[in-house]
Amino acid sequence: QARLVESGGGSVQAGRSLRLSCAASGYTFNEHCVAWFRRAPGEEREGVIEFDTRNRLITVDDNVRGRFTISLDDNKGTVYLQMNSLKPADTAMYYCAAKDGYCSFPYLAENTYKNWGQGTRVTVSS
Repeated sequence: QARLVESGGGSVQAGRSLRLSCAASGYTFNEHCVAWFRRAPGEEREGVIEFDTRNRLITVDDNVRGRFTISLDDNKGTVYLQMNSLKPADTAMYYCAAKDGYCSFPYLAENTYKNWGQGTRVTVSS
């Protein structure tokens, strides 16, 4: 059974960086679609960034474009979310998710993902 575990969250000031990690057990990210979602306080969960590990296609939400990147370390079985130039609006619980096969339309669609982590909290202060 797939298990995803996020780490790396914390509290930072605006403008700083954080790197979140998502480690998988019982599952391999390679050749599948993996993404990060987030849920801000009082808001619905939204897609942040999605990575097709087969064709290396990355889909990025406009709110984080140019600031967030995603990468995969195949040897460690870990996906990373590098977050730069953080803003208070980035404050949220961040979730790693994965699904079999290609990433496809609709992109960053929460209901298409089967495997989820428990989340890691990010707080950005002004």
